Amino acid sequence: MTPAAKHPASTPRAVRTPKAKQQRDADFASAAETRDLLKSSWSARSARLAADDMLSTDEAAALAGTSRVTINAWIAKGRCIGLSQAVRGFRVPSWQFEPDFWPLVPKLAEALGTTEGWALLSFLETPHGALGGTTPRAAIEQGRSERVLELAGSEGF
Repeated sequence: MTPAAKHPASTPRAVRTPKAKQQRDADFASAAETRDLLKSSWSARSARLAADDMLSTDEAAALAGTSRVTINAWIAKGRCIGLSQAVRGFRVPSWQFEPDFWPLVPKLAEALGTTEGWALLSFLETPHGALGGTTPRAAIEQGRSERVLELAGSEGF
């Protein structure tokens, strides 16, 4: 019998990674993947900020009959959806000032547990299986506000 056979600890063997560590590694993106995600996210966000339905806070203030300072306060409180830009300030979706949406915005922010504009917009503009593949925004426009609020409450951040 060789000395290595007598002492299994000295026998070369495959290094096993514990299952818990393998799972943790699968849960996270690499630095390169993260850079790619951020780059594509920036392109998508820039396009969304430039969309025809977006207003500056000054334009939103004129539409709502108030001041830019009030719009910024509403954004901070979750009363208004404000999308942060790379430069100072916010852009806001004009449709949130429609009668179907205006009373729901603070309720959605509360139900989702966030006032962050991108998170609110993402929830509203992402198709949802519980709504038959419709976006929550479209469901609100179709008169299904209560169902959207129920979903927001179950998906809060």
